[in-house]
Amino acid sequence: MPKYKRVIIKISGEALSGKKGFGIDSDTVAAISDQIKICSDIGVQIGIVCGGGNFWRGRTGINMDRTRADHMGMLATVINALAFQDALEHRGVPTRVQTAIEMRSIAEPYIRGKALRHMEKGRVVVFACGTGNPYFTTDTAAALRAAEMDADVILLAKKVDGVYDSDPNQNSQAVKFEYINYLDVLNKGLGVMDSTATSLCMDNRIPILVFGIEQPENITKAIRGENIGTLVK
Repeated sequence: MPKYKRVIIKISGEALSGKKGFGIDSDTVAAISDQIKICSDIGVQIGIVCGGGNFWRGRTGINMDRTRADHMGMLATVINALAFQDALEHRGVPTRVQTAIEMRSIAEPYIRGKALRHMEKGRVVVFACGTGNPYFTTDTAAALRAAEMDADVILLAKKVDGVYDSDPNQNSQAVKFEYINYLDVLNKGLGVMDSTATSLCMDNRIPILVFGIEQPENITKAIRGENIGTLVK
């Protein structure tokens, strides 16, 4: 039985590139979609927020206008969202893409009530274009959509398997937390999410479960309440 009824899954663009480091790795998207189907089939209502770092990040645009660079990053998230929609629908999972910037010929504009209705009907909703505003990350978009959708939890799928007191890629002695509170994340600068997203989750009491996506079955384990990753609450 699932522990959570409605979830927002935040998947970074880097995770979608697999071992290639750029673009979309079809095997990675397929493996994640298989797990999302399992969760959808047992009645979990699912929203997905995609990052776009596998194609573009706003800070990549050296000497570019920040707003324009951020808009380019939002468009990158749409590519990832459409890839998820295609993979999920090939598995028989009804899926809708909603974008915070209107592009009606390829996706629905984001409308809260419509997104809720889709989820209640068992459709997976993929949220693209972040918040639709520059200077805000897709982490903040995940926190915002989780609040708007009244989600039980944000499942933060990353390349690391939890939250550590230092970078485990640089420090072999780094200690992994099983639980940590929002203020410690902010005060220690642990980089779970950016500070705006973390504060939004704290203000709205939305727990964040951070886990590794290199084992896609962790999505199903997380939704079933198994002890994986780090819970921020």
